[in-house]
Amino acid sequence: MPQPNLPLSDADIRQFIMEGYVRLSNAFPRELALEAQDILWKEMNLRPDAPSGWKAPVVWLGEHTQEPFIQAANTQVLHAAFDQLVGPERWAPRQSVGTFPIRFPGNDEVGDDGWHVDVSFPGYEAAKDPGNYFKWRSNLHSKGRALLMLFLFSDIGENDAPTRLRAGSHLDVAKMLRPHGDKGLTALQIAEKVSHTAHRPEAVATGEAGTVYLCHPFLVHAAQKHRGTQPRFLAQPGLFPKKPFSLFNKENNYNPVESAIRLGIGLDKEARAVQA
Repeated sequence: MPQPNLPLSDADIRQFIMEGYVRLSNAFPRELALEAQDILWKEMNLRPDAPSGWKAPVVWLGEHTQEPFIQAANTQVLHAAFDQLVGPERWAPRQSVGTFPIRFPGNDEVGDDGWHVDVSFPGYEAAKDPGNYFKWRSNLHSKGRALLMLFLFSDIGENDAPTRLRAGSHLDVAKMLRPHGDKGLTALQIAEKVSHTAHRPEAVATGEAGTVYLCHPFLVHAAQKHRGTQPRFLAQPGLFPKKPFSLFNKENNYNPVESAIRLGIGLDKEARAVQA
């Protein structure tokens, strides 16, 4: 039975398994989000009080290891949630919060709003072209990624380019990946097939600064145009596994990530998982 002081309830766990994501409000302090914003504004050489300089629809910034980012990624509530979804001692603490696609208000098309799954390991094609992310792969055991996470470093409403999520699409992706074994599929191959998830209901990752969406690594998601008035600050790191996921074990006990994969490929007929 789950302990009452854990951040995710039984209903949250079931939502994660069935829909592929769960929203965790107040996952890190708002003060850290504002400190991080200050660092990012300076890096872009832009100012929050000078919108005339916001000319690009999106600015991509790389990994950040300054203290506010590390603290935001390693709060007690997040660590407890990782334990619930992945299992104690089965994930590695983040030393950054991944890349930042900072989106600005405007009507310009960016061309980066296609539905996709974040791939997690370089395949043989990537050996000759390691910087080409489209040649990276994902497989049924989600090698190299335990969770996809969306860290909201600003308040994000429905008009502020919230990430779009296809609820339940992770089950379809598990079924898609099954025939391809450990080799898996490349990012482009998956992107060509995600139209099969179009029947899934769409949700958006809105919330106040300090909110984190914990998503199944197979969840199909997409960016969208910014229709609001203030820039959107969001990071999208993965959680790295310490141990590979297992879809068969002697104890017949599975964490929620594994349980969702088993459900998607028909090994389970209902959502079930063991909480820490």
